Parts: sequence; C-alpha cells; structure tokens
Amino acid sequence: EELPLPSEEPEPEKPQTEAPTSEAAPAQPVLEELRVSSVSPDSVGLQWSVPKGSFDSFVLQFRDAQGQPQALPMDGESRSVTVPGLSPSRRYRFHLYGLRGRKKIDHVSTEVTTAAEEPEELPLPSEEPEPEKPQTEAPTSEAAPAQPVLEDLRVSSVSPDSVGLQWSVPKGSFDSFVLQFRDAQGQPQALPMDGESRSVTVPGLSPSRRYRFHLYGLQGGKRTDHVSTDVITEHKPEQPQTEQPQTDPPHTEADQGQVVLGKLRVSSVTPNSVGLQWSVPKGSFDSFTLQFRDAQGQPQALAVDGESRSVTVP
Repeated sequence: EELPLPSEEPEPEKPQTEAPTSEAAPAQPVLEELRVSSVSPDSVGLQWSVPKGSFDSFVLQFRDAQGQPQALPMDGESRSVTVPGLSPSRRYRFHLYGLRGRKKIDHVSTEVTTAAEEPEELPLPSEEPEPEKPQTEAPTSEAAPAQPVLEDLRVSSVSPDSVGLQWSVPKGSFDSFVLQFRDAQGQPQALPMDGESRSVTVPGLSPSRRYRFHLYGLQGGKRTDHVSTDVITEHKPEQPQTEQPQTDPPHTEADQGQVVLGKLRVSSVTPNSVGLQWSVPKGSFDSFTLQFRDAQGQPQALAVDGESRSVTVP
C-alpha cells in the first residue's frame, strides 16, 4: 500500500476498507476538516482536526507548478502547516494523510487557488530587503494594529555543511515563519516553520561559502516582518566522511554531559517510506534535522522540532 501521488483522487471509502488490515483498527483515529486558514500568491495555510484518537504522523502531498509530486512530513501533534514556494493564481489539490506506523489510516483533501501576484511579494533570498519595508507595509496589513515584531536573527552554530540560527519575537506572535536562502547552485530554498519556533538548523550547505538568510514572520499568509543575516560556513576538516559521525560529537555540548542523543532505529519500512525513532536519554534539543540522499543522489533534509522522537520519511 503506497500513498497515491497528489494528483490522484483518493477513493472516499479507502480508509474504511483498509482499516481492518491495520493493527490500529480497534481504536482507529479520525482525521477531518482540512480547511484553508490563509492564502497568498506563493503560499497556502492549512488546518485540520483529529476529533477521535491520534496519529503518529501526517504527510501532506500535492503537485507543484511543474507537476512534480511534493510531500511535507509532520509529527502527529501538528494541526496546521504553511506550504511555501507556490505559484500565484494557480489551483492546487492538497491531500493530508494521517499515519500510524507505516499505515495510512485516514485522509482528507481540499482544493485551493493561490492569490493573484501582488506588487510587493517576498523577495528572492539573494535580494536585499529594504530595512524600512516592514514598517512602510504595515498600514496596508489587516494585522497592523497588533503587528508582531521579529528581531535579532543571530548565528548559534556554524559547521562546514550547516548553520544554526536563532531569533526572538519580543512583541506579539506569528502564525508561521519561512527561512529563505540560495543554495550553492544559486537555487532558492525555503524552510517553513511553525509560529512557536525560535531556532532552526539549516543543513546541506557547502563549506567555506557565504550565505545570506532571510527569515520572514507571517500572519494570515502575509509577511509582517523580516530579519536577515550573512554567514560563512566553516572550512571542511581534513578527515574521511565516514568518520564524521564519530569525530563530530566531541565538538558539541554532549561532551560536557549536557545533552545526549540516543539510538536511531527503524520502526517501519515500506517500498516508498521509512519510519525512524530515536531517544534523548539526557537533556533536550531545540530541534532535529534528518539528512539523507534521495534516489537521484541529491541531499535532502527534514527539520523536526525538539519534542519529536519519531518521523516518517515519505
């Protein structure tokens, strides 16, 4: 049983007909009401509810403007997501699947048409935002009377292939964040995060390279504020790549006995997905990043919040 491509119309009775084969059938959770919470020219915010039971994880599937299937994995506590990087005035069909282990238990779908392109849209990560833009735009935003403030985008860690960033929200709150930058090939990249996030680790970077990061705070699909910073990744250490997992930990806080990441184990395997679990026997982490290479050899990364202990890679 594999998840259908986002362009395929799920059969309404599928979750019910498959349930008897699932171990979770006696207490089958229910997923309902996939609704649109925000729409902009390049993003869509979605919300859903789980009126009965609970899921281990969710996967949102859709096809991008080029017709390529895309998937956003989320932990089982999630009830909302902002999908960035969309095209304006375009119809998208989103399918949200609730999973238990490696089995799809239930799904909901919805169709959304993105807004027409606005004169002022999120700049590409390589462009320098104007410092006064958030203030000059505020009067046109519905949220202007209680506009939240985003500040202090600072570097918390730097390695040859990753950068850790932190920020603060001294006033108000955001629905979500999007971090934008250009990779070593000059391609724009975007990392969506929920509104509670205050840090992120950006993986898959190239050593000894300058990156410009733009963090946007969104409310109701609208950018409300942004902060930017420049970071140069470290020089690549002279050591075999196979030895990195063993040689890296001494440089982290774990060697002082503050934080320990336990065993990474496989919880489920299907032809097109893998479920992973891990433990944190001591201390706590702000976030996790799972890195791997896809079938084409391209590096991929999944950002996971610090409370998570499992993820399904679709």
